[in-house]
Amino acid sequence: MAEQSKKHSQFKGQPRLPKFAIPKRYDLKLKPDLTACKFSGAVQISVDVISDTKFLVLNAAELSVTPKSVTFTSDNKVLESVEVELFEDDEILVLEFKENLPIGVGVLNIEFEGTLNDRMKGFYRSTYEHNGEKKNMAVTQFEPADARRCFPCWDEPACKATFKITLEVPSELVALSNMSIVEEKLNGNLKTVYYQESPIMSTYLVAVVVGMFDYVEDHTPDGIVVRVYCQVGKVSQGKFALDVAVETLGLYKEYFAVPYSLPKLDMVAIPDFAAGAMENYGLVTYRETALLYDDKHSAAANKQRVAVVVAHELAHQWFGNLVTMEWWTHLWLNEGFATWVSYLAADSLFPDWKIWTQFLDESTEGLRLDGLAESHPIEVDINHAGEIDEIFDAISYRKGASVIQMLQSYLGPECFQRALASYIKRYACSNAKTEDLWSVLQEESGEPVNKLMNSWTKQKGYPVVSVKVKDQKLEFEQSQFLLSGSHGEGQWIVPVTLCCGSYEARKSFLLQTKSETLDVKEFLGSSISSARPWIKVNVDRTGFYRVNYDEDLSARLRDAIERKCLSTSDKYGILDDYYSLSMACQQSLTSLLALMGAYREELDYTVLSNLISIAFKVLRIVADAAPELLDDIKLFFINLFQYSAERLGWDPKQGEGHLDAMLRGELLTALASFGHEMTLNEANRRFHIFLDDRNTPVLPPDLRRAVYVAVVQNVSTSNRSGYESLLRIYRETDLSQEKTRILGSLASCRNPEITHEFLNFLLSSEVRSQDAVFGLNVSREARETAWNWLKDNWDHISKTYGAGFLITRFISAVVSPFTSYEKAEEVEQFFASRMKPYIARTLKQSIEKVHINAAWVKSIQSEKHLAEAVKELAHRKY
Repeated sequence: MAEQSKKHSQFKGQPRLPKFAIPKRYDLKLKPDLTACKFSGAVQISVDVISDTKFLVLNAAELSVTPKSVTFTSDNKVLESVEVELFEDDEILVLEFKENLPIGVGVLNIEFEGTLNDRMKGFYRSTYEHNGEKKNMAVTQFEPADARRCFPCWDEPACKATFKITLEVPSELVALSNMSIVEEKLNGNLKTVYYQESPIMSTYLVAVVVGMFDYVEDHTPDGIVVRVYCQVGKVSQGKFALDVAVETLGLYKEYFAVPYSLPKLDMVAIPDFAAGAMENYGLVTYRETALLYDDKHSAAANKQRVAVVVAHELAHQWFGNLVTMEWWTHLWLNEGFATWVSYLAADSLFPDWKIWTQFLDESTEGLRLDGLAESHPIEVDINHAGEIDEIFDAISYRKGASVIQMLQSYLGPECFQRALASYIKRYACSNAKTEDLWSVLQEESGEPVNKLMNSWTKQKGYPVVSVKVKDQKLEFEQSQFLLSGSHGEGQWIVPVTLCCGSYEARKSFLLQTKSETLDVKEFLGSSISSARPWIKVNVDRTGFYRVNYDEDLSARLRDAIERKCLSTSDKYGILDDYYSLSMACQQSLTSLLALMGAYREELDYTVLSNLISIAFKVLRIVADAAPELLDDIKLFFINLFQYSAERLGWDPKQGEGHLDAMLRGELLTALASFGHEMTLNEANRRFHIFLDDRNTPVLPPDLRRAVYVAVVQNVSTSNRSGYESLLRIYRETDLSQEKTRILGSLASCRNPEITHEFLNFLLSSEVRSQDAVFGLNVSREARETAWNWLKDNWDHISKTYGAGFLITRFISAVVSPFTSYEKAEEVEQFFASRMKPYIARTLKQSIEKVHINAAWVKSIQSEKHLAEAVKELAHRKY
């Protein structure tokens, strides 16, 4: 045996499978047992042997393979295996045969068994209720590398093959797969369901769903049948997503100049689901909150989320499924692109949502994470399957989408679209790398795309461009922006755009060196000093970089904001850059607060939404840096948001837009959190009416979060009624959106004892493990409680979640809010003996955030005029 393993050990520790055989077709039979939560299966894989070998090496994990079943048949000659070994650490199955396999195509036969796990990956079980009875459904989630937990396969995106799937399931259940059903055979209380053979595709896109479902159906003008499947009784909630899907398929057909490639598209709501959704070819799975929309109980924000997620998953049917990344290094191509194009689709379907303005939130998330020294480049070398999960983050999705947006605005939309269409045609049914996309764009545009984009995808981080006026000249200088305030090494090719005094006077150039000087007279025509116009760099914030203006230019921009001269995107960009520069101790908090004051009469949803979230963060940091200023800062923020809140009022107006509905809720949530008496009283009044009558018009879904947060503000051990009432609503509703809304609101409780009780509730069987993360953003008063709770329950959490991105949310939510070097040290010590590769990156990032907060606290404490500035702002009469 030792001899055997030594021979096999050559295959261990390799990032990729050996290339001596290539799968061409899988004939897969699966039989799930939903009561015992097990499954059995058999697979015949047509394999093309291309070089001499007596081994076949493929992926398998958590499966037991029947050694006797393993055979290789070629030209009617059957070879039996002499050795079958599964290496769990490497997730590979090594099959050894007596002699070299004949070159050419043969059929590998394997029978196996496995468990329907409850970790939401591989072939797993999800639970639901039907007529008050608890039932199991069987679902697959294979991306990135978990098809191997369902059947032995070459589980790499480049190993594309066709799939012929057969399921044996209880006859009363709905059984779905990627393709349409060809026939069903009944056999007592079981049925065998045969599916059409799929086109060529990657293993991570194979999917199976078995359970009780209802559906709504429609079809596209060219006859593709589209269905939304959901739990029995929820079928009316699938209608909105269905309409979006049908419209979107038509839109993408036109945009990519290639029709959707399968005969049907099913979208299914799954009660237990780790991600938001998964783009399996022809069978897209979603968590309920991302697919179901209920007119009575869903907020406007829920509606928008459904539209954007559906558009994202359907974009993958082309970008990802038809053309697939060659390896996980290029994951960002899939995700960044689908994120960007989902906004294009949503904007076309719902122009009044101003969704491109909201896209700024995506780029901001990317900029936040990428301002950490512990960030990573868009393209990451992946050497082990265990490393893939951690790159499904704001870099791959949001920075990815933002650099695509930057490139599209640099090349122009028509040229960009033509290039994409030819890219899809060229690589359809095949695999591509990042460079392949660049070279198609370069051919189409004649611009040096490869050179330009490499600086954005191959190195981490991004620049801050500093701008100052000197003798009628503008001086630009770039350096890597880091939230820690230190200077990084990076240098970029930056597409700089600027406007001067109006959006008519524009200029753009590529900043390819460390610094450059521009003569402003040329494109202003007049003397810059006498007019002193505002100058805005990175127009509409289409570039993935920040801008730092000198004092003089900053003051001009502040004035331009008050005079309402700037576009919404520019107002957003100025505020967001200033906040980040303040956190990096490169601008004072005093001047950040003065800038925030300029936004008092702002009307736009996206700008105000960001202003609100910055206000929350400023309050948290001031609570540690200068607690004596808290009351005045709260008063300043209440005055700041009063104008907009009064304009909108509490009750929705006839015919008002989607954005006002979203804004009202966010403004009231903020005022309640800042302790605004009138808001708290009105919220409590409405809540009591709602408790007696759940259908009352006084508490529409858009107001619920605000009211729930208000109710939680005065919960304590001696006054538990608000807490108990919210738990009661949680238990009575079967709408996931309402449940997660309540979890998020309860987290804002200020009482540490109640918060501790709530955190334990998150781990109870009443909360699906995918949803616990919604309750982790606890109040500042309870952050120490949450940290102790995390330490006490770490082993349990580790067991429940295993590897995967959900567990990383626990660490980032609980650790990041701290503001002292001592706490960072304590966190490091705790995790030193509990290190796992899949939490390493998140842990480092969270500790870095604590260091950044600590430095910011020190910097605020050294600001001389902060106290008087705050007093002046708080008591300013408007």
